[in-house]
Amino acid sequence: MEHFANPALWKTVGLLVVSNCFMTFAWYGHLRTLGSKPLIIAIIISWGIAFFEYCAQVPANRIGHNGNLSLAQLKIMQEVITLAVFVPFSVYFMHDKLRLNLLWAGLCMVGAVYFIFKK
Repeated sequence: MEHFANPALWKTVGLLVVSNCFMTFAWYGHLRTLGSKPLIIAIIISWGIAFFEYCAQVPANRIGHNGNLSLAQLKIMQEVITLAVFVPFSVYFMHDKLRLNLLWAGLCMVGAVYFIFKK
């Protein structure tokens, strides 16, 4: 799979990881940290965090697309990275229990990556 030798792929992955860290906190972090605050406060803070998500996500997709990654490949990478960031966030920050269904979901995503990058 020659895609994995593509430097644009690795830059894209790195930026998407950063993007997803911000995205996950913007979408879910307020549930733990701002639960007693008015909803408008949570929305404004989440928007502020999401700004930094977009500062990494938009360049990631441009780099990937200019590096000959298809839109489908970019989307599947995004979803896999989202799950890879969400699981530790869920377990360590939100104190959710690690369940077997997350493993099965992850294996399905690995299959999706295989098929989307397969010629």
